Amino acid sequence: MELTGELLSLGARRAFWVAYVLALGLAAWLAPWRHLREGLRLHLLAGAAVGLMILWSLRTAVLPGLEFHLLGMTTATLMLGWSLAVLAGSVALVGLAIAGLSGWSGLPVNALLDVLVPATVTQSLLVLARSALPKHFFVYVFVNAFVAGGIAVLAAGYVAVWVLVGADALQLEDLRQGFLPFLPLMLFPEAFLNGFLMSVMVGLRPEWVHSFRDEEYLHGK
Repeated sequence: MELTGELLSLGARRAFWVAYVLALGLAAWLAPWRHLREGLRLHLLAGAAVGLMILWSLRTAVLPGLEFHLLGMTTATLMLGWSLAVLAGSVALVGLAIAGLSGWSGLPVNALLDVLVPATVTQSLLVLARSALPKHFFVYVFVNAFVAGGIAVLAAGYVAVWVLVGADALQLEDLRQGFLPFLPLMLFPEAFLNGFLMSVMVGLRPEWVHSFRDEEYLHGK
């Protein structure tokens, strides 16, 4: 999702800036910085940021001030962990703003929709799946990547509706006609993207995926 910052009042934008800075501070505090000394982890972080920036630049307008694009944050979260995924997404948003593809005023609310919500949904489902489901390759790909990706985009979409209606930026009736009916259609492309990327990576480059271990998901299965 992509919201134009001008849709929100100055007070709302300031509130989102405060919330975003706090979340970013938490991510920076939890981030495993010592692991970034390894060339692989640093390269993966940079690659994820560039990949997200490219993905988020491909968008389509849904309503005035509201655009849709694929998120890809489920893949970033499974690859890097929650904290580094939030940092990678933040770098991607800053890159889009510098390139003139997004406005600075909308950066914090878009960080909520594009970064924090999908990363948190993915991490939460990963924890639940590990505790409730057998550790198996197909469970990991289907539940933690495919299903989590679909739920993440739905969650981001409904949070966007809540923000827009709560800020009196758009009327709920307009969203019911021009956005909400199409939101379920966004589920499968997002789910397929993340499911495909993770199935390729855990099959060919499992060392790239922070949340995947051969010993847990493959050996002896």
